[in-house]
Amino acid sequence: MTSHKQLWNSGFFGLIIVCTTMFFVLSGTAQAEWEPEKPIDLVIMAGKDGGADKMARLMQRIIEENGWSPQRVIPINRPGGSGVEAMTYLARSPDPDYTLLVTLNSFYTTPLRQPKLQLDIETFTPIARMAEDNFVLWVHQNSGITSLEAFVAAAREKGEEWVMAGTGRHAEDHLLTQLLNLTFRLNMTYVPYKGGGKVARQLALGHIDSTVNNPSEQLEHYEAGLTVPVAVFSKERLATFPETPTFRERGEVLDYLMQRSVVGAPGMSAAASAFYQDLFAKVFRSAEWMAYRNSKSLHGELLQGDALMEYWIAERAAHHTMLRALGIID
Repeated sequence: MTSHKQLWNSGFFGLIIVCTTMFFVLSGTAQAEWEPEKPIDLVIMAGKDGGADKMARLMQRIIEENGWSPQRVIPINRPGGSGVEAMTYLARSPDPDYTLLVTLNSFYTTPLRQPKLQLDIETFTPIARMAEDNFVLWVHQNSGITSLEAFVAAAREKGEEWVMAGTGRHAEDHLLTQLLNLTFRLNMTYVPYKGGGKVARQLALGHIDSTVNNPSEQLEHYEAGLTVPVAVFSKERLATFPETPTFRERGEVLDYLMQRSVVGAPGMSAAASAFYQDLFAKVFRSAEWMAYRNSKSLHGELLQGDALMEYWIAERAAHHTMLRALGIID
């Protein structure tokens, strides 16, 4: 027959098991339901009015209008050093759970070019690739250029006096300028600015000869009749500019895309990462984001977590090859 002492012991240990189980369940629930308790920094790796800036501010608006975050998301432009300022800020964030980055392809090229910075993209937290963006070769309407052949002839004749502007040095725009110089035996001079929006305005004002702006950056000036798309750096024509040929159609394979991704700081907690992945997945599926993607010729599926990290590693390898081929790194 079971004694009162045995019953008490059995009940006591049963209570311990129940309480312990409830503790872990409740702890797991609390972790899964992590939410920010203060404003979130959304660092932008470029200046105002560029593609990354437009994307970041649209995402902020979508989040706020839908009430998907209990705290504000605050865009902060840090365009210095072709990504150095933004990536260093993220890497050294004192509060990793509250620091995000909207990034470009300089996410790869800057650490490769400046190893002393000790920036390793594999230490960053992969939140969401929201899209891949395209590059377009642009000239001013007054140039009279309407074809790639005419562009090459004009740029070759002008030599070093032909000015191609872009965002940053040895980043995406600069790489494409060097590829064009190498491919078509040109000698264009590259001039860097802080942000694609400023680059686009310089061309619209006629202060430079050409750019390789993304569609979202140059679209306003194109619709105003100030700038002309000459060729696109993609496998297929873009729906936004159906009459503009690809470089492939002219016999040159110059395909190049830019990531539009949200990155978390190194050391971000798993709970915070889960919250942000869910948040930006909602943004990706929103009607507003889909409309923006369509209007700006963005494409590419949503990538998150391990799949996004694998994408980063593959793209870093591709950019390493490109930088070596152009003599930018050894």
